[in-house]
Amino acid sequence: MKKKHLLLLAVLIAAVCALTLVLCGRTYTVRLGRERLRNEIPSDPSAFTVDVQNPDVARCETIRVEDEALLLTFRGGKPGKTHVEVKNNRTPQIMFAMYTHPFGVLTYDSFFGDVTGAAVIPAGILLFLAAVLWSLIRRYRAERKDCLYQYRNVMLLGLIIFVCFLLLNQIPQLIAGGGVIHAAEIALNTTRVFSMVALPAAFVLSILITISNVTLMRREGRTWRNMLGTLLGVGLCLLTLLPEALSEFLQRTTIVDVHNESGLALYVELFTEGFVAGLAAYLECILLGTVILSLKAARHVPPPDRDYMLILGCQIMPDGSLTPLLKSRADRALAFADMQKKKTGKDLTFVPSGGRGADEIMAEADAIRNYLLSVGVPDERILPENKSVNTEENIRNSMRLIRENAGETQPKVAFSTTNYHVFRAGLIAFKQGERLEGVGSPTKRYFWINAFVREFVATLFSERRTHLLVIAALALMLLAVVAIRYLSVIL
Repeated sequence: MKKKHLLLLAVLIAAVCALTLVLCGRTYTVRLGRERLRNEIPSDPSAFTVDVQNPDVARCETIRVEDEALLLTFRGGKPGKTHVEVKNNRTPQIMFAMYTHPFGVLTYDSFFGDVTGAAVIPAGILLFLAAVLWSLIRRYRAERKDCLYQYRNVMLLGLIIFVCFLLLNQIPQLIAGGGVIHAAEIALNTTRVFSMVALPAAFVLSILITISNVTLMRREGRTWRNMLGTLLGVGLCLLTLLPEALSEFLQRTTIVDVHNESGLALYVELFTEGFVAGLAAYLECILLGTVILSLKAARHVPPPDRDYMLILGCQIMPDGSLTPLLKSRADRALAFADMQKKKTGKDLTFVPSGGRGADEIMAEADAIRNYLLSVGVPDERILPENKSVNTEENIRNSMRLIRENAGETQPKVAFSTTNYHVFRAGLIAFKQGERLEGVGSPTKRYFWINAFVREFVATLFSERRTHLLVIAALALMLLAVVAIRYLSVIL
């Protein structure tokens, strides 16, 4: 379903909701149960007096007792607002407001309050969310089939996770009803609920990452990079708890008055809490999407018809031999080449890639070439690229070299890197217009978790413009929801 179709569906649902409310919302029945009447439910409804301040706006048509509740049915009149008092000599005075809108629609207690037929609002939202989910799933499957290594897949998967939660959260509202203001409050609290539901997982994740980081620092040294996983886990936990902590502080402090429903301070607080919770929920969805796609990418094996295998370089040993990490990349490339040879009989050319760092005795590509030669790979099947200094240059320079070597033919290229790095390397290639498929080599578990976190943060930063746009859109939606709640009080 395209965006324009979703927009048309939203307009259609809004029109149906408006028409339903106009047709059904001319009367409204106020239900006063035991909690409002202090457990005093008289059998004679005439014992109650209903005083409507402005009968031209709304008038009480019937008073009856049913299912241990006092039911007052009102009919709308002229547009406006009126206060209603319900009196009885055995119960305290009860007050509420009624609003009559244009077309005679009557709402209870606030301008955007409950209305007869209000169940159509969550039903419409549910229908629209189901359409959005279906559209997202179809698009995600198509995009993933087209190319696994594109950041759009992360965004789509994160949205699918969040929309699924919205759907589950919206289903109970079909029974509860509550009108526009209730729907706005549900939307305002959804991100907080999502982040709180995800809190236990984030907490357990931070503990596991911390344990992994302790092992990593013992073996690899104490650096801020080796603590990045712990910082991310703790940061997500704190970000999730911040809205609740802020709410608790503001409710108890006298510095800012957040108890006045017509004051701006309350709505600034609601926006701030909603935005922080939304930011936490968004990051958690993106993290989940990245984890799922990274695992898929790490386990993916390209078809055995490759012409070239690009081996991405990394730090080498002081004597020019391969580190265990780089050796595993080379071995994974060799294993794929052997599998392809057995299945199809086709040999491939290895393209070791990586320049010489300031603290390295030779270029990484030359070190990989020496290793390949030592395990019996013929020199004519090795095409080293020894100028690049990062993954972007690895792919760009290697593809230029491959095309020069391939001539007029269109080469099929795979790349070999460590499992946690496959998705980001493929993403970098996709951004350069290259459709490469990768294979992932294993690494130590204590290193994998922190390395993946580094990859996640690096990818998050590289796509910062996209994320800033989404966060800005989130802020605007929250602002609209808070504005609806504020207007429902002051109007």
